[in-house]
Amino acid sequence: MSARSEATKQQTIQRKVQSDDKSKMEIEAPPMQAGARLYPVPPFPKQQLSKPGHESLVEPAPLYDAPYYKGSEKLAGKVALITGGDSGIGRAVAVLFAREGADVAISYLSEHQDAERTRQEVEAEGQKCLLLPGNIADRDVSRKAVRETVRELGRLDILVNNAAFQIHSSDFADLTEEHFDTTIKTNLYGYFHMSQAAIEHMPPGSAIINTGSVTGIRGSKELVDYSMTKGGIHAFTRALAANLVDKGIRVNAVAPGPVWTPLNPSDKEPQDVSTFGAKTPMKRPAQPEEIAPAYVFLASPHCSSYISGEILPVIGGY
Repeated sequence: MSARSEATKQQTIQRKVQSDDKSKMEIEAPPMQAGARLYPVPPFPKQQLSKPGHESLVEPAPLYDAPYYKGSEKLAGKVALITGGDSGIGRAVAVLFAREGADVAISYLSEHQDAERTRQEVEAEGQKCLLLPGNIADRDVSRKAVRETVRELGRLDILVNNAAFQIHSSDFADLTEEHFDTTIKTNLYGYFHMSQAAIEHMPPGSAIINTGSVTGIRGSKELVDYSMTKGGIHAFTRALAANLVDKGIRVNAVAPGPVWTPLNPSDKEPQDVSTFGAKTPMKRPAQPEEIAPAYVFLASPHCSSYISGEILPVIGGY
């Protein structure tokens, strides 16, 4: 074949590819729906909540009850303590843990109405629920939460470190020491205090599950402090797993992508909230009930007895 014929062939292929691409660009694929029910997609109503954020004010309401998830006693007889358990991922995890047979204690800052709703949902699954308000960045508060869990529910088998503080700062120079300190204290000190208090009571076969983030993997230019803490949580997970292996306690983390919880409407500007999650490959944020099964998997010795020190990303196809 001559050089001219080869060039003509390549140009023909090029024109076809360009035509195919153009026609497909004109018909944009809808957000991905791969679950048992349809999930909300952007644009969402423009909204901004005051910190710490109340789930009862989020529109549309986050989906946490996982009606198609069937329990199979994966956590029967276990007791779990979940920080940030009043709403969002924490609430969804509490509901599924209860559906799998665990009694649940939930630690939260001051969102009493949300916490009460979570308690009702756990009890509707036939399990006990203990409410523990307080700031877990404080060592004494963390230790008290663990003591009360053991006293009221009889034991402690699972710790979920999930409470978090996040506020965007578009210019790094504007990130104040107070802002930075609050992020560090909540996201790192809280995990440290709770874990150190919990392991005194956890028998072999227990599990600690930390909530990391895609920002701890990819970074976020407007969440420098938050990204740093989430990356620290990932490192903490791996290091603590190695430290506790001789005690028979597994330590893992779930690293979610964007999830529709009170965390973001109480952080971003209303316009940004409206398009939250739209830039993921699935073109929507996860709902809490889509993240919670990962915590069940890592908590259950029936599912993950040989897994420790791992970071499980659930990030919508990135």
